[in-house]
Amino acid sequence: MKKIFFALFMQAVLALPLMAQEVAGADTLGVVSSSSSAVGEAVSKAVADEAYAAGDYARAISIYEQLLATEGEAAEVYYNLGNSYFKQDQLAHAILNYERALLLQPGDDDIRFNLELAQSRTVDKITPLSELFFVRWAKDFASLQSSDGWTRLGIAAFLLVLAGVAVYLFASRMALRKVGFFVALACVVLCVVANLSAVWQKSQRQDCRWAIVMSPSVTAKSTPAHSGTDLFVAHEGLKVEIKDNTMTQWKEIRLPDGNVGWVPAEAVALIAE
Repeated sequence: MKKIFFALFMQAVLALPLMAQEVAGADTLGVVSSSSSAVGEAVSKAVADEAYAAGDYARAISIYEQLLATEGEAAEVYYNLGNSYFKQDQLAHAILNYERALLLQPGDDDIRFNLELAQSRTVDKITPLSELFFVRWAKDFASLQSSDGWTRLGIAAFLLVLAGVAVYLFASRMALRKVGFFVALACVVLCVVANLSAVWQKSQRQDCRWAIVMSPSVTAKSTPAHSGTDLFVAHEGLKVEIKDNTMTQWKEIRLPDGNVGWVPAEAVALIAE
């Protein structure tokens, strides 16, 4: 038994660099790329921040958007871009960028607070459909960290499982063996929860079907045509689900209260680009 555990332990230790490399690779999706252009990024980010601090929000917006286009997604840049749009009372653009920042850093309280503040100023006040309490609790819990954060926690929990099993197998005192057993058991549960949360968070980013209404107001139709029957009106800043994204000119959206209708594609912007 001890030989088997030792072999498993060595395999886990040898696999850690690969696991860490995967996590590091995942991180590059949510941060500005470094190395060769580190100096240019710092200057660009600093110039944008200076423009924001000076109240030149239009210039800050231009620089932040250029930075995102050239260097890739970054939660901090999306957040600052959202703040810049908010200062110019462009609620739809502010909410869109706050949502994109939150998608990368779901546990950030500052992003969530500013998003809720911007949403409180929108026209539409729609009560969402109720969810089972444990489904809502599970989603809220999984949103405490990003997929990368949950992955790191899962790796740490796995190492603690190995440590607990080692104590259980090799300790001479019964009390220590019991401690090792229960630590390993608890960390197995934590490892499973962390991995499930990481998978859910990753799916939220890869399969995101949410969008923000960008037009001041848009009338949803019963069919993907201007001749369709008017169903309801949605205003800028409202978060909707894209139910059908197969057409180029039209998108079928679903409101938080369950109402469904077709709107022109240019009226909404996907949160996950």
